[in-house]
Amino acid sequence: MHDAGVDATGLGPLRDAEGQRALTVAASLLAAGDDPLANAAAMRAEGFAAQVASAALTQARLRRRARAKVGDDADLMYFTAAGLEQATRRVVADRRAERIAGSGVQRIADLGCGIGTDMIALARAGLQVLAVDIDPVTAEIAAANARSLGLADRIEVRCADATTVDLSGVDAVFCDPARRVSGPTRERRIFDPSAYSPPWAFVRGLPERVPATVVKAAPGFDHALLPEGAEAEWVSVAGDLVEATLWCGPLARVPRRAAIIRDGAVHELTGSGTRTAPVGDIGRYLIDPDAAVLRAHLLGELAESVNGRLADHRIAYVFTDSPVHTPFARCFEVREQLPFGRKHLRVELRRRGIGRLEIRKRGLAVDPDELRRDLRLGGTGEATLVLARFGQRPTALLCHAVPG
Repeated sequence: MHDAGVDATGLGPLRDAEGQRALTVAASLLAAGDDPLANAAAMRAEGFAAQVASAALTQARLRRRARAKVGDDADLMYFTAAGLEQATRRVVADRRAERIAGSGVQRIADLGCGIGTDMIALARAGLQVLAVDIDPVTAEIAAANARSLGLADRIEVRCADATTVDLSGVDAVFCDPARRVSGPTRERRIFDPSAYSPPWAFVRGLPERVPATVVKAAPGFDHALLPEGAEAEWVSVAGDLVEATLWCGPLARVPRRAAIIRDGAVHELTGSGTRTAPVGDIGRYLIDPDAAVLRAHLLGELAESVNGRLADHRIAYVFTDSPVHTPFARCFEVREQLPFGRKHLRVELRRRGIGRLEIRKRGLAVDPDELRRDLRLGGTGEATLVLARFGQRPTALLCHAVPG
């Protein structure tokens, strides 16, 4: 690695003892309030040169943001804004690394390692890691993070094109192809897999070279692109769908999996991804599946697990006649079916004193935020309004969340 790579990120001034002191001071200042001008002046008053002060404040801000993703590690790691945006959450990376290590893998290549959250998890799980990134700045930051966390003896970071790396010395591959490209003013997402870095044709061929291959993909990953025989897993954290993971070769266990991570617990729903749910009437309780369940095509498995049914085979709301408590969905009691239409809804909701309204919808071209503004609600009550097209008829269901 070259020092120029670090300097390009603004980390160069932070490498010595004075830079580390600047990071400590910057973190203390930000804890008291993020006033850029006041904090810059305070750093100068502490005797730091402008370059050191700027670099320290930038990293301190990124570290504060990073705590939500990587926890206490953030206080020792280095980041770029783009690298932090694309980094894997620690709870997801740790879970994946434990599964890989549990399969007997000893040495793994991390292709597209970014700033290193996955390589760190893999190393902590006991693996030797060859971490590769094509961008010199990003690779240098990954190496700095390996050193900062005391994992340099388990991680070799290499700046290289992933498509050129010799994989003969590893028994598994983890690949996270870049799905963003830097523009003149901001980064933009890439939706064409052939434009990924490395491109999808290369990624898809990895299991033929190293059967134990794991691929991190975007949550909207197309099922049609799955390598043959692979397990496709969708992961949500605290209700947010964060990624898809493809497990290939000996690492595949089931066709489809939804993993729900909430409050430190992991809940998994598995199945074929082809099961259909029965269709019947709207019931007293509405079950709204987690996005990971829907993306994994496990609605049929969920409906079976709660003895539920759909009101329309095209609309992914499950209905039951008894309340259901499941980590794979939210449960709502259907209190009333209201007349559909903005004027009718405004009258009915105002009459009931609803002032706080959650709007959920499927199968209808409705903007929930725009509708909420149009309803001009007042009052102290709160409710959930579910809008859907069951059959040919748009339907409005006034619901209340079932605790638990």
